[in-house]
Amino acid sequence: LMIIIKNDKEIDLMRIAGRIVAETLLLVEKKVKPGITTAELDRIAEEFITKHGAIPSFKGLYGFPASLCISVNEQVVHGIPGGYVLKEGDIVSVDCGAHINGFHGDAARTFAVGNISEEANKLIKVTEESFFKGLEFAKVGNRLTDISHEIQRYVEASGFSVVRDFVGHGIGRSVHEDPEIPNFGRPGRGPKLVAGMTLAIEPMVNMGTYRVATLGDDWTVVSADKSLSAHYENTVVILPDGPEILTLIK
Repeated sequence: LMIIIKNDKEIDLMRIAGRIVAETLLLVEKKVKPGITTAELDRIAEEFITKHGAIPSFKGLYGFPASLCISVNEQVVHGIPGGYVLKEGDIVSVDCGAHINGFHGDAARTFAVGNISEEANKLIKVTEESFFKGLEFAKVGNRLTDISHEIQRYVEASGFSVVRDFVGHGIGRSVHEDPEIPNFGRPGRGPKLVAGMTLAIEPMVNMGTYRVATLGDDWTVVSADKSLSAHYENTVVILPDGPEILTLIK
């Protein structure tokens, strides 16, 4: 395990990348309406990221063809933007990364398309809340899986399930760095959290089973029972006095 600790200057650079990601997601959220295609959302995001002097982190990463991962309804993660037209009642998970000054930011949100069911709304809300529950444990001296355990506890107490096949990760000069950050498991394990760690914490939550399958495009991951799935992620830095979220505009 090779966890790269960031110094103050590097954290400042990551704040810039994080802010671009946060602003991109706010822009995409405004555009999410019935009638727009996922490809159009991707185009808008890419244009915004590059206009701000950054590069989309995901485009070409492991061969991924787009700037955003856009996953609709039962799609969990890594959906490829294309001709799908969003319709009233859909939920859409948007995962965005930006690279500038040598550092990456990474965040995801799940948005409602028009009016959605009460249950879908609850799923989105619980997924977001589980991130913040886990974040309370992202403190110097705690163990990594203290975060994981709290996310799982909260999600399952709310009647949903946590995806196990995909996890959060360290982030910095690379999109994916050590350590892996599961959204499940027993507390008190894994590396001790120290100041200067930068983590992408990202609960992926299914309405039904936690099991998933990958579609024939070799990218799109769906819930095995085709139940709805939501995703919420932020890039976080552990500081001496607690965590700071780099990809959220207050």
